[in-house]
Amino acid sequence: MKRFVVIAAGAAVLAGCSWTPGMRDRSAVVAEVSPCVTKRFDVYFAENEARLTNAALQAIGLTATQLQSCDIRRVQVVGLASATGDVAANLSLSERRALAVAEALVAAGWPSPAFELGAVGDAGATTAAGANEPLRRRTEVVVEASPRS
Repeated sequence: MKRFVVIAAGAAVLAGCSWTPGMRDRSAVVAEVSPCVTKRFDVYFAENEARLTNAALQAIGLTATQLQSCDIRRVQVVGLASATGDVAANLSLSERRALAVAEALVAAGWPSPAFELGAVGDAGATTAAGANEPLRRRTEVVVEASPRS
């Protein structure tokens, strides 16, 4: 019998938590995270390609949707290429990659004056014999966004 009384008393205390006078509504103490912050994401490419893949288009679309209610202040897009091949060809490839990503973001509704495009080609890339370098076959995107006023 004592066990039942303790359990019933505990249940009564817990049940009272939701209506205790002086307790604030949860929404008053839990802040919703704003999507309008600086974000960084990468867009990957196939080797020697500047054409956006389906996965790249999905990443761009997802980020564009997340930030549709934000004020896009600045977008930095930097194209990269692997360390294999001609230096000039890699620089050209990384430029085309950056441009492809910027065009897709503008098509998604982002303001074109906010873009800063860059390309580094194979600068800083390292090669190991026979290594696959997917991390260099990408475009880095940094978006500075803030809530609309």
